Amino acid sequence: MPALILALLVWALIKKVNIYESFVEGAKEAFPTIKRILPYMASMLIAMTVFRASGAMTYLTIALSPLTSLMGMPTELVPLFALRPFSGNAAYALLRDVLFTHGADSFLGVAASLILGSTETIFYTVALYYGSIKVTKTRVSIPVALISGVVGTVAALIFARMMFKVN
Repeated sequence: MPALILALLVWALIKKVNIYESFVEGAKEAFPTIKRILPYMASMLIAMTVFRASGAMTYLTIALSPLTSLMGMPTELVPLFALRPFSGNAAYALLRDVLFTHGADSFLGVAASLILGSTETIFYTVALYYGSIKVTKTRVSIPVALISGVVGTVAALIFARMMFKVN
């Protein structure tokens, strides 16, 4: 990434582009986009806070337990699996808790890290990007994204088990 940035700066200097003015102009163009997506970001963050504070997370964890036990997921990772599609910040907070409790070099620490790296904040992304361009019919994108999240989680668990030679 630093090499790419350096190459862009060198290219701009060769082409005699005023880098600072170009940057400021790009930032000006970004402001309307930020203004347009801010309500969607705020509503998703508020919804996640209410979801966790209401105790619904506990019920969701219980409801998902048949699926997660089929996947061979330890119960400590179920909240991470359940929250990841909704909120990256909440998932990172849960990862931090797993790492502090079990250690970064433990099976649970590695598995949790791999799950975060193999999945996406699906509903946040859909709310943000689809909402900002006024898409109301997501068609199959959400089911496909949820399936890919399950596949990513299963793959993460398989790799973690292979690394630790856990059955």
